[in-house]
Amino acid sequence: MREEAKGGGEAPSALVIGAGITGVAAAERLRREGWRATLVDPVEPGDPEQASFGNGGILARCAVVPVSTPGLALRAPRMLLDPGSPLFLRWRDLPRLMPWLVPFLRAGREAEARRIAAALAMLTEDSVRQHQELAAGTPAAPFIRTGEYAYLYASRAAFEKDAWGFALRRELGFAWREADGAALRAADPALNPRYDFAAIFEDHGWIASPGGYVAALARHFLRQGGAHVKARARAIARDGTVTLEDGRTLRADRVILAAGVRSRELARGLGLEINMIAERGYHLELRGARPAPPIPYMIADGKFVATPMEGGLRCAGVVELADADAPPSAAPVRLLRRGAARLYPQLRWDEARSWMGRRPSTADSLPALGPVPGAPRVICAFGGQHVGLTIGPRLGRMAADLAAGRAPNADLRALAPERFGPAS
Repeated sequence: MREEAKGGGEAPSALVIGAGITGVAAAERLRREGWRATLVDPVEPGDPEQASFGNGGILARCAVVPVSTPGLALRAPRMLLDPGSPLFLRWRDLPRLMPWLVPFLRAGREAEARRIAAALAMLTEDSVRQHQELAAGTPAAPFIRTGEYAYLYASRAAFEKDAWGFALRRELGFAWREADGAALRAADPALNPRYDFAAIFEDHGWIASPGGYVAALARHFLRQGGAHVKARARAIARDGTVTLEDGRTLRADRVILAAGVRSRELARGLGLEINMIAERGYHLELRGARPAPPIPYMIADGKFVATPMEGGLRCAGVVELADADAPPSAAPVRLLRRGAARLYPQLRWDEARSWMGRRPSTADSLPALGPVPGAPRVICAFGGQHVGLTIGPRLGRMAADLAAGRAPNADLRALAPERFGPAS
C-alpha cells in the first residue's frame, strides 16, 4: 500500500525519520515554513527508548573537546582495568567493535582532534539560543533553564591535568572563571569539601526534563498541523519513498533521516557506510534529592554530570562499549551512585531510577549532515554522540535548510555523510 504524507494543498512535503530532538526540531522548522511535515517513529517523542530522553540535560556550549583525544589510546587499557573508571567494555563484544574502535582512537591524534573540535564548536556555540528560538511560544519553553555550568575538581593541580582541553576551548572562543573551595561552598554549602576548585562557564543552559521537553515540542508540532506515523521505517529509496515494517509505503518531496543509531542501517540501504555504533550511556535519577546542585556540575574525577531536574537530581554519563541489544549492566549505575554520594555526603532521596540508552556515536565524534550522494531527496541528520541534545535544534534547523534548498551559513564538509565511504 502506498500513502502520501498527511496534509493537503500543494505545499511541499517532508518525512522525518526519527522523533528525537533532532527530528522534532527539523519537522517543526519545516512546518513553520508551510511544509506538510510528518514524523515517522514507532514510539512517542520523549519516550525512554530515545537517547534524547536519558541524557544529562546540559546545553553544553563548551563541549567541543572530542571524545577521543591525544593519549587516549595509551590511557584506555588502564581505564578499562580500573573499577572506578567511567569506561566499560564487554570484552566478548570487542571483535565486532574493532572496525569502529581503531578509527576512533586514531581520531584522537592532535591535528585530527583539533579539526573535529572546530566542527563541534560550529554546532554547539549558539545552542542555548537555538533551543530558545525553537521552544518560544510552545509548552516546551518552561523546561529551559539558563545559567552557569561548572567543572568540579579536587584541586587546581587536577584541573591543570586537563590543560589540553581547556586550552582548546580558549582557542575556540570559550571563556571561564575560576573558583576555589570557599567560593564553591558559599554557593552550595552541602558540597563535599573534596571539591576545592572549579572552572565555571557562563551563558549555558540545561533542560529540566529532557523527555518532557521533547514531548512538549512534539505536541505543539502536532497541534499546529504536523503529523506522526507511529511505525518503524524499514527502508528508504532514492526517490524519497519510505517503506515501513508493516509493508506500507510513504512518499514525500524530502526525507530527513534522524533515527539515531538506526540511521546506520537505513543509510546502508542508500549505499552509505556510516562508521557509527550504539555507544551505551547511563543515568541515575534521584527523585526528591536533597540537597541538589544550584547549577549543573561536570564532576571531573568521575566524568559524569550532576544536573538539577524537575523533582530531583540526575547523574548521567559513563561510556559502555557493548553490543547494542545486550541487557543493561549494573556496574555503571553503581559507579554513578557512588559519585552522587561523593558529591553530597549527606545526600538523601525518595526514589532512585536508572536508565540505559544508546548514543549514536561516529568514529570521529561528528554527526552526519547533508544529502545522500545520488539521492538528493534524502538528508542525513544524525550522530549527536554525547552532545545530541545540545546540538539537536541546530542540526534539525540545518537539515530543514538543506531540505528547502538553502545552503546553511556554515562549512559542512567535516559532516559529510559520505566521508566514511560507500557501503560494502
